[in-house]
Amino acid sequence: MTTSPPAVILVDPVRQGRPFKAAARELGYSVVSVYTHDYLASLDGHADDDDLSFYTSDPQEAERLVTAAGIDARAVVPCLEAGVHLTDVLAHRLGLPGNDHTLARARRDKAVMRAHAAEAGVRIPEFRLVHSADDIAGAAHEVGFPVIVKPTLGAGSQGVRVYSTAADLEGQGPPVTHDVYREPVREWLVERYVRGREFAVNFFSADGEHRFVDMWEYLRPDDSDYDFPLWDIVQAGPDHADRARVEAYTRSVLTAFGIQRGPSHTEVKCTADGVYLIEVGARLSGGPAVDLWAAHAGLRPFHDTIACYLGRRPELIDRPVDFPVRFGSAVVHNEQGPGTLVAVHGAQEAAALPGVDSAEIGYAPGEHVPATLDNVSIPFSAAVHGPDSEAVLATLAAIRSLVRVETRPDLPPSGSEPTTAAL
Repeated sequence: MTTSPPAVILVDPVRQGRPFKAAARELGYSVVSVYTHDYLASLDGHADDDDLSFYTSDPQEAERLVTAAGIDARAVVPCLEAGVHLTDVLAHRLGLPGNDHTLARARRDKAVMRAHAAEAGVRIPEFRLVHSADDIAGAAHEVGFPVIVKPTLGAGSQGVRVYSTAADLEGQGPPVTHDVYREPVREWLVERYVRGREFAVNFFSADGEHRFVDMWEYLRPDDSDYDFPLWDIVQAGPDHADRARVEAYTRSVLTAFGIQRGPSHTEVKCTADGVYLIEVGARLSGGPAVDLWAAHAGLRPFHDTIACYLGRRPELIDRPVDFPVRFGSAVVHNEQGPGTLVAVHGAQEAAALPGVDSAEIGYAPGEHVPATLDNVSIPFSAAVHGPDSEAVLATLAAIRSLVRVETRPDLPPSGSEPTTAAL
């Protein structure tokens, strides 16, 4: 068959699938979706609004399926971290606009990412790659503590663990055996943990021209080492002390990694001796930023992402990016250990606060709630805006004063009551 009208191929349109599919249709294209993992294909409603759906992580197989179906494909667009490699290799095979396909693996696999960064002269922490959990301890001692251990093909911080001292590592096995996509973990990155200020930096690129959009700072409740960065996240203003060096460094990273078009979401850490790459993501931010951009700054990030991969110059590249307000987000953790959710107290009150754009409860009462260690174990989160950083921080503090996660532990001591985590 031949799809009519011409098609945009969306790779892993899951979490942000609806707005991507709606944008494609508004631009006049049919929707062909490729799902790269069995886990993503198991999610309810994942293929809603697809004209055609394919299931493969192999670019050659994807090309065969697209060609056999007679699809008049005009763009291949990544919608999730999992699909960034397939996106650019498939685009190259189909003769469509994309990023440097020879570096596609370096933009997805953390081991290849680190190796390429070292070769390209991009500042990164010292690291070791291990293929057995038994080798993690030895690699950690070689690198020196504190260290951070990461599965090379995961996402959302799942399985990422910090070991501040050698004693923390004693007797510990691999953090996880499977990643967030339920794929077995076969190798780990063991690298020096950088103590510094952490930022997520958002750009859009067109034909190698990089347009800075914004950067968000991860704020933590204390100075302890952390493996999961999300707590309070605040958009940094143009006068932020680290803005200039973060922007300049990230531009160099995008060029070094062959990112020539589309959105990017790069995580860096700033120290007294420079800026370090934590991870480069050749895709749109998965957090609340894109919805806040649309609501308060009139941006159209999903339309502009598709435009980039169509080979066009998106509106965002040339128009002034003016944020009349400042943005932020609060992520409330379950710190009490695994248990059954009794209630998320104060969620409705927090959602009704002035400046709160959206609030999301991750679990229903009676469901099992793991300790919050990654993006997929968050009981409550909220996106906010305010006239300045101080107002945003005040709203985030108000949310934390209201929201309490109450759980019944998996193995409570005899006669104990449900625990309440006030965060």
